[in-house]
Amino acid sequence: MQNVIFGINGPVVTVKGSTSLSMLETVYVGEKKLIGEVIKVDSDFTTIQVYEETASLKPGEPVVSTGMPMSVDLGPGIIGNIFDGIERPLTAMRDRFGAFIGRGADFSSLDGGKKYQVKMLVRDGDKLKGGDIFATCPETSVIEHRAMIPPALSGEIIEAVGDGEYTVNDVLARLRDSKGNVTELKLSQKWPIRNPRPVVGRLPAVKPLITGQRVIDSVFPIAKGGAAAIPGGFGTGKTMTQHQLAKWCDADIIIYVGCGERGNEMTQVLKEFSELTDPKSGKPLLERTVLIANTSNMPVAAREASIYTGITLAEYYRDMGYHTALMADSTSRWAEALREISGRLEEMPADEGFPAYLPSRLSEFYERSGYVKNLNGSEGSITLIGAVSPQGSDFSEPVTQNTKRFTRCFWALDKALAYARHYPAINWNNSYSEYLNDLSDWYSDNISPDFMKCREEICALLLEENSLMEIVKLIGADVLPDDQKLVIEIARVIRVGFLQQNAFHKDDTFVPIEKQYRMMDTILHLYRRSKEVVERQIPVSRIVSTGIFDRLVQMKYDIPNDSLDMFDSLNADIDSLIGEILR
Repeated sequence: MQNVIFGINGPVVTVKGSTSLSMLETVYVGEKKLIGEVIKVDSDFTTIQVYEETASLKPGEPVVSTGMPMSVDLGPGIIGNIFDGIERPLTAMRDRFGAFIGRGADFSSLDGGKKYQVKMLVRDGDKLKGGDIFATCPETSVIEHRAMIPPALSGEIIEAVGDGEYTVNDVLARLRDSKGNVTELKLSQKWPIRNPRPVVGRLPAVKPLITGQRVIDSVFPIAKGGAAAIPGGFGTGKTMTQHQLAKWCDADIIIYVGCGERGNEMTQVLKEFSELTDPKSGKPLLERTVLIANTSNMPVAAREASIYTGITLAEYYRDMGYHTALMADSTSRWAEALREISGRLEEMPADEGFPAYLPSRLSEFYERSGYVKNLNGSEGSITLIGAVSPQGSDFSEPVTQNTKRFTRCFWALDKALAYARHYPAINWNNSYSEYLNDLSDWYSDNISPDFMKCREEICALLLEENSLMEIVKLIGADVLPDDQKLVIEIARVIRVGFLQQNAFHKDDTFVPIEKQYRMMDTILHLYRRSKEVVERQIPVSRIVSTGIFDRLVQMKYDIPNDSLDMFDSLNADIDSLIGEILR
């Protein structure tokens, strides 16, 4: 019996009566074959969420089963492309429909006509298991694509082609399992977006994701394979911060998911990334980037799927042995999509109307991050950085609070800092990182044994300044003793000269971790030498009048990233100046 539409409520469609449809199955809805997914099944009704606009859809139109869960195509051709929330290529859709997305568009995610120079790594008779790499090809000029055996398969290669040019649909080999079943191996495969790809096991996250942003790398670091949240109200710089991380972090591959954000922001990302040069390879940054755009004017149900599409692509490249970073901008818009679908299903709402299963959905997403050992023996990682957009900068709202439960890094953006043009506008009093203990050995071994000690002293000075400023607001700074005035002066150097960065300055947009350490060390050197002056009962104003504090504020510009020996002369100048004052 044919399944037909019974009711339509926005993106939610119902089919009456008992059907053969199964939970989370992909279906085609209506005469135009709109893509949908079964989200509820009972004896009376089957409920489907449609990932396209349902205008003009009518009761009585057919619903066709595919027998497959919602899946994405995995293969060469993903990197450098821009997709919608269910992995349809937007460039191909633009060529067919123009500026606005048409409906019922059945597009292949991968270019079936493009040929890749394939190098085969297997021969007839080789025994392989799930995850093993059987062929490689250059996907872009900087990324080698490694074609893998699907995780559930294992067996013997009975027929393999030689090296040559092949498309994603060409059969490269045939694999016979222990039961005699033969599977064709191609450059491409499919994977359900809601199922995590299997791994051998998780490894400790003990290496930092280097971003070149001082407030992150030195003060609130994140590990490769970690998860971080960037909460902030409108205009605080969430998207700008994620752009900086995507441009400069030392992940091999960037997956950028624009979930419910403005279309002009995704246009800016696409334009900037195609023009920017990757500092690691000298090639365009887009050659190691995947963009998933589900903007605010696109169907809300596809917004819910876009997060899972992004994380599945990240897992696929992780399985090849790459370190991937996924930027989700923003999970609040994704949670709003959950709330809208939940409301149309007439489910019982929880806090602020969000569904009661919001925490479990967030945990499912963030738990797919991690530093892992893959099935093929390689190591890879997924670092998740999710922006949160609490209304009115209220961090007590459900999405922010639940996100804090599942992330170990919290970069709280501050409206006052953003309006004062202090970027990144990460508030050092409200932010934290729980990766410090995990990463301390790496900093000690690779940068300096004193790195973590310097970081702790910097944070202690900022905390002390925060307390002193409460007193200053009440009675003014003149009544403070000189040792406390010194703390305020040195904290200003830390805030303006170290934590604040200029994304448009060639030496300040990305700062190597070695320079970050030297900057902290120099600031603390000035602080210790200045304390000697104050202990001699000499006013701190004598030091301030020399201009040395302002000179340290400017050192981020004055000392190039490749001339770190200039810090030695700066420290010598500090010693000379303090020596003259102490005479």
